[in-house]
Amino acid sequence: MPQDLTSSLDAAYAYCAEQVRAQDRDRFLAALFAPEDKRRHLLALYAFNLDVARVREVVREALPGEVRLAWWREVIEGQGRGEVEGHPIAAALLDTVERFALPRQTLLALTDARIFDLYDDPMPSVTDLEGYAGETASALLQLSALVLSPAVAAEAGNLSGHGGVAIAMTGLMRAFPIHAGRGQCYLPLDLLARHGIGREEAVSGTMTSALRAALADWREEASRHLGAARAAAEALGSASAIAAPYLPLSLVAGDLKALARVKDPFREVTGLSPFRRQFTLWRAARRAAVGKVWF
Repeated sequence: MPQDLTSSLDAAYAYCAEQVRAQDRDRFLAALFAPEDKRRHLLALYAFNLDVARVREVVREALPGEVRLAWWREVIEGQGRGEVEGHPIAAALLDTVERFALPRQTLLALTDARIFDLYDDPMPSVTDLEGYAGETASALLQLSALVLSPAVAAEAGNLSGHGGVAIAMTGLMRAFPIHAGRGQCYLPLDLLARHGIGREEAVSGTMTSALRAALADWREEASRHLGAARAAAEALGSASAIAAPYLPLSLVAGDLKALARVKDPFREVTGLSPFRRQFTLWRAARRAAVGKVWF
């Protein structure tokens, strides 16, 4: 590889690492426990995930957001407009995809799933939420596993599937006040309907006993997927070769406990403290390294 191209890619990967360090601390810390030669490729995947997840944060209307996501589709398909080398995340992502023969269709599905974020349509059902989480967080776990060990990744589908749903649901619950404040409702309508309420109550800014009960049901759904992920990890046996991207699963139980203590979910963003998160990830990595289930 020519020296100038190598330097350019090194700079692109360094940019990805900085973006993840600043905006997705959990995954950044988890990636540090991956083998050094694979670490930057995980961070490229995470930087891409950040970029498509944050589209709504950087555009004022849905249409420019769809244009942005369409650009990413073209990049992944190899038809990107402009010089990909001028976009460090795109350059690092494509290099990672080619090096590890990652399935582009999975990346395309992840991109398409983010169209939902651009609008204020409510999440229809738990099944729809599971599908959304599967195409985003679960897909990211599976892609990361493919980078670390294709052989082990081939056996890790259930771990990725349930683990990604548990992580995504918990993250959405932690972001509930942010989403509700701008009219977004990720709390599934069928959960709300169980308690005789709808989307309006979920974004109203007013806490009620019915909404509290619906949020408790949501936590139960996340906990159920965490338990299924734990069973999948036990069935997989030693998963130390691919453990790094799955380390954030060790944070889910603590976050769910913290969420259960929230009195006003419209105004409180909660979870484990930064120090506790770092310590929990370190402890999980130690357990994974000796072949134990770490969450």
